[in-house]
Amino acid sequence: MTRASLDKQPHEVASMFDDVAENYDLTNDVLSLGQARLWRKEVAKAVHARPAEKVLDLAAGTATSSLPFAATGAYVVPCDFSIGMLQEGKRRNSWLPFTAGDATRLPFRDETFDAVTISFGLRNVQDTDAALRELYRVTKPGGRVVICEFSQPVWTPFRTVYTEYLMRALPPVARAVSSNPDAYVYLAESIRAWPDQAGLAALLQEAGWSKVAWRNLTGGVVALHRGVRA
Repeated sequence: MTRASLDKQPHEVASMFDDVAENYDLTNDVLSLGQARLWRKEVAKAVHARPAEKVLDLAAGTATSSLPFAATGAYVVPCDFSIGMLQEGKRRNSWLPFTAGDATRLPFRDETFDAVTISFGLRNVQDTDAALRELYRVTKPGGRVVICEFSQPVWTPFRTVYTEYLMRALPPVARAVSSNPDAYVYLAESIRAWPDQAGLAALLQEAGWSKVAWRNLTGGVVALHRGVRA
């Protein structure tokens, strides 16, 4: 079994996701109590991809998150550093241009994309600041970023229950539905260690993004951050 550490060594994280690639989407649906599909819909609305636009979907995994962008007529590039995830995605949707890439050193030219997005992957990157700067670099002036990531529930009683779910209920559920339950223990720990809504907004601004704002989903369990490249 592979379990990444919170040091987020790229080879450890990539190997962990390689191990869970086949059942990753199903497991997410179960562990999120069906909310993952709702969150994906909200991301698609926020990105608002249009025909002929170029969209980078970073940490795309098997490209489940990429399909709504492609459906609009946009040219979407699913990018991930887990080869196992990319292979599983290619098996399912061979027509998409899957690309292997590290978020801190993206294999794209400056000012390539009209929109860049990453869902539930930023907290697994070793250097968050470098990733946000790389997203900025590959975005066209006037282009937009949308980040969907786990955050902090805003209602204190619910935040307590949620934290208990992450550390007590999630591991046994993961053991029942995942090929690598230890991976989900890491994911729960990484959620607890991640900045809150205002913290991530500040990181976006420091990376150069303007008009930074966020919107809470599911009471703040997830936050949708947006920004524009000047």
